[in-house]
Amino acid sequence: MGRAFEYRKASKLKRWGMMAKVFTRIGKDIVMAVKAGGADPQNNSRLRAIIQNAKAANMPKENVERAIKRAISKDQEDYKEIVYEGKGPHGIAILIEATTDNTNRTVANVRSYFNKLGGSLGTSGMLDYLFDRKCLFKIANEGIDLEELEFELIDLGGDEVFLDDETNEINIYGEFSAFGAIQKFLEEKGYELKGAEFTRIPTELKELSEEEIAEVDKLIERLEEDDDVQNVYTNMK
Repeated sequence: MGRAFEYRKASKLKRWGMMAKVFTRIGKDIVMAVKAGGADPQNNSRLRAIIQNAKAANMPKENVERAIKRAISKDQEDYKEIVYEGKGPHGIAILIEATTDNTNRTVANVRSYFNKLGGSLGTSGMLDYLFDRKCLFKIANEGIDLEELEFELIDLGGDEVFLDDETNEINIYGEFSAFGAIQKFLEEKGYELKGAEFTRIPTELKELSEEEIAEVDKLIERLEEDDDVQNVYTNMK
């Protein structure tokens, strides 16, 4: 097992357990995908993958359709994707991916969370080198030979395949730029796609005591509660 597997097991993020927040996140993803590639899932592979994420999260079909209609409406504001970087308590690196229609509001909120909970918001690029950007696909476990699948994906940019014991789904990690090629391969093979997303894997993990972890968790949880925040990544073990 590789680094992505170990980080997956160590991750304590709770966003996907917060149903309303999940729907908000997916709704924004749909809007951006439609604006970038059109409203027809058959001709928009990114939208097709996000709709699959919506199904996996039990997001009602009408919510998905409403998000697509909102995206093509002239009244819909354009969202901007922004990455904020900062240091949390005890020197933990924190990267925040946000999607917002008001950057002034978002940066003010994020800075206040850091200031109130023992951290400091940094400058763009100061911590990015501590994380590798990856794409992640999840497919149904249907008796697939993992070693053979990993071998087939190497030339497409795949670099790690493993079975998640908690979900009984096969996780496939690949290079950030390999998203389209891996998605096309999985669809052509007829594998049941359970989810697809981009993620960040820390190049090394920093170990803290239980008390120190609790302090960092307070900041992470506060960040995740913000409607503009899509994902929070840390190098905390």
